[in-house]
Amino acid sequence: MTAAADFKSAMRQGTRSGRATVVVHVKQTGNANSIAGFAVSKAVGGAVIRNRVKRRLRAIMRDVLPTLPAGTSVVIRALPRSAEVDYARLRSDVTDAVGTALRKATVS
Repeated sequence: MTAAADFKSAMRQGTRSGRATVVVHVKQTGNANSIAGFAVSKAVGGAVIRNRVKRRLRAIMRDVLPTLPAGTSVVIRALPRSAEVDYARLRSDVTDAVGTALRKATVS
């Protein structure tokens, strides 16, 4: 996901679930493909730290995205704590938050 409109749509109209390291927004788009986008602000750290966090999030979503229903749009907003935790904790937080957001989306 690269278009600002896609990010805004998922963040404003989707369901949200947060953890200590990330906030996940999930929206069912109805498209054939699922897609993920990442928002890592300067509050997370310098460029090297932000890029490390983005690489970790991409690796996590590479495994999670195929398990999601078709047409799912996911935006992951990294919080400053995401730079301090190890990969296993970040993976756990992302998968838990995505699962919770999906459950909220199906209830609504």
